[in-house]
Amino acid sequence: MMNIANTAALSAQPDSTTETIVETARRLAAEFATRAAACDEADRFVADNYRALKASGLVRAAVPVEFGGGGAEIAELCDMLREIAHGCSSTALAFSMHTHQVAIPAWRWRHQKVAAVEPLLKRVATENIILLSSGGSDWIGGSGQAVKVEGGYRVTARKVFTSGAEAGDLLVTGAILQGEEPAKVLHFAVPMKAPEVSIDRTWRTLGMRGTGSNDVVIDNLFIPDAAVSFSRQAGAWHPVFQIIATVAFPLVYAAYLGVAESARDIAVGLAGKKPPSPHLVDLAGRMDTSLRAAQLAHRHMIATVETNAPSAASVNEVMIGRGLVAEHAIKAVDLALELAGGAGFYRSNGLEQRFRDIQGARFHPLQQGPQARYAGSMALGLPVDNVF
Repeated sequence: MMNIANTAALSAQPDSTTETIVETARRLAAEFATRAAACDEADRFVADNYRALKASGLVRAAVPVEFGGGGAEIAELCDMLREIAHGCSSTALAFSMHTHQVAIPAWRWRHQKVAAVEPLLKRVATENIILLSSGGSDWIGGSGQAVKVEGGYRVTARKVFTSGAEAGDLLVTGAILQGEEPAKVLHFAVPMKAPEVSIDRTWRTLGMRGTGSNDVVIDNLFIPDAAVSFSRQAGAWHPVFQIIATVAFPLVYAAYLGVAESARDIAVGLAGKKPPSPHLVDLAGRMDTSLRAAQLAHRHMIATVETNAPSAASVNEVMIGRGLVAEHAIKAVDLALELAGGAGFYRSNGLEQRFRDIQGARFHPLQQGPQARYAGSMALGLPVDNVF
């Protein structure tokens, strides 16, 4: 498998296996590959794969070892997700949402000594819980409404693109506090088993069909004052969101990079059955060049996280990388389909699904327009507080 990312071994996982998380992911990916097409064709969530992820210990890979986790850093977590994507795109993308929701508090505990995140990290390690992200509907502007009541807030919201909703235990989300000027967003965790929380099965899509990224509906749920982790101004960058953007997106885009790598390998296998020609050789070279560009850009994203200095500048570097990974991963898969020829059009060969799945790389923040405005504003010394 072509890659330039570091696959250095971690210490043994909490379940006392001798595998690294990357080796475990590679083993599981072979199993996940046997179910990927069926989940895709039926718009079915990859529930069996999540059960395997829980049993393997990968759910707690990002939790610090001090709390019973694997202590994995971002580079290893990215390799883990890339390997999973080689077998099942949807599992990798959905699991990247849990992984980054664990990696962010782990980073805050490790580098900012934030003690408030310890209970959550310990729960992930001891209870094997799955965290959900509502980032798709909760970016800088926020969504949903919170009304102040005695002792807390009543929250009503619809959170779209909630990947893995069916398997989740806690939804890490927020809502806009009503009656405040300027508008304020409160952040908190929602227990998925609360009677006021339901899943609306809206996820019928072009690709990534097995992620189960359905809408989560919150109907007048009480959130105690003590459960609010922080608040911020709606529609403006906050230091915590600089951490989120810096840490989360290398993990999310590791999944897409893995999709492109697997598409490349499928295409090479199919093209190898045909007589070589200058056109085929040219296509293969262009494909590998685009893939290498995506890999190099992703490595830059990881290197930015590893400076441990979240800021407007780190957000800019990560989002430049995110744009380059998306552009070149999509291009590499496009060329892979052309290289494979007519054989790539058959669902049974797996390339058609990956061509659809990679399209999701277009839609995460910062999308092409806002990303260019953010980078341009940084270059010209203009404010970026409201660019998202």
